Amino acid sequence: MTTSIPETPFADAAPGQSLERAAAALTAHGFTVEILDDVAAARARVRELIPEGASVFTGASETLRLSGIDEDINTGGRYEAVKPRALAMDRATQMDEIRRLCASPDVVVGSVHAVTETGSLVVASGSGSQLPSYAGGAARAIWIVGAQKVVPDLSTALRRVEDHCLPLENARTLEVHGWPSVVNRLLILNGEYQPGRGTVLLLRETIGF
Repeated sequence: MTTSIPETPFADAAPGQSLERAAAALTAHGFTVEILDDVAAARARVRELIPEGASVFTGASETLRLSGIDEDINTGGRYEAVKPRALAMDRATQMDEIRRLCASPDVVVGSVHAVTETGSLVVASGSGSQLPSYAGGAARAIWIVGAQKVVPDLSTALRRVEDHCLPLENARTLEVHGWPSVVNRLLILNGEYQPGRGTVLLLRETIGF
């Protein structure tokens, strides 16, 4: 089975004006926002933003996988990578430690499923493993977001999750794991009260779901 992009407008890159509106609204809501040209710029910027030796958890993300950022963090040796450590632990006897490791790293890096021009980030999840760190457990959060994820408002963002992201993730999960995907949890970040905690790297090109 191969994963293909659904024929929906949600696969198209938003115009520059939409990115600018989203960036302005997110900034007004306390997020730090940088608009970057492409994935290569985001990959370099992530390396600049995370201090060497920091504990870093990567949320499940096609954006991170396709960009090489996931590999940089989890196999590069520069950071205390949480995910490989957690995967090596015994889920029957060490689940509490796994949960704490993933919930409160120094830095969490991931993506979101939609960004609104009104200044919200929307993340859907089946297991919810990345959501505690996104919501506030991590000292810092960095989200890399393709231009196709920018939408006008929250209702459109939720439609994007159901009509675009879920079918793609369902196909991927069936191919990789043999079971379907489901949206069990939904996180909406409307603002960041702690200055400098949440950084959104908004790309002018598309990547991920």
